[in-house]
Amino acid sequence: MAFIRHISHSNLTDKELVSLYKETGDMTVLGELYQRYMELVYGVCLKYFKEPERSRDSVMAIFEELVTKLKKHEVENFRAWLHQLAKNHCLMQLRTPKNMKTVEFRAELVQSVENVHLNGVLEKEENFRKLENCLGSLATEQQESIRLFYLEGKSYNEIVDLTGMEWNQVRSLIQNGRRNLKICMDKAEKEAAGE
Repeated sequence: MAFIRHISHSNLTDKELVSLYKETGDMTVLGELYQRYMELVYGVCLKYFKEPERSRDSVMAIFEELVTKLKKHEVENFRAWLHQLAKNHCLMQLRTPKNMKTVEFRAELVQSVENVHLNGVLEKEENFRKLENCLGSLATEQQESIRLFYLEGKSYNEIVDLTGMEWNQVRSLIQNGRRNLKICMDKAEKEAAGE
């Protein structure tokens, strides 16, 4: 990376350079400190942007951020703090509107809640109508047993008491009636679909 040159010959620690910069505001001191970690910052940027040119530009932009931010923060571990600053810079750049993908919104493809609800109600009404038609096509005893069991919620024993039929007969009428209703409903569904 030709644009990164190590010119730091200072014997001062990172912490000492941070303190010196905060006291004096000397850009040379900040430059020496930043030179130590430019490759780290470049690597972070390259990881996020995956573009060398954009990453080099960000290395310079992060230095500009550093000029003001370092004065405002208490920094114990400059390397870790700078790494986080670089990461945050990259993430913010990736979140800017120019980087966000937009998708065309087409209102005609979206169903309103009212339409969905209305469609559901209409579908239920249609199913009830089919059910009534199919129920009417059952033999009288099957029809009566199905109505008592499913629509009125009566038990087998209650139906036996109400109709005077045998328990096994009631069970058979309900099972056969349910099967016949299903056949009739499936047939009506196919006819409605035009099959």
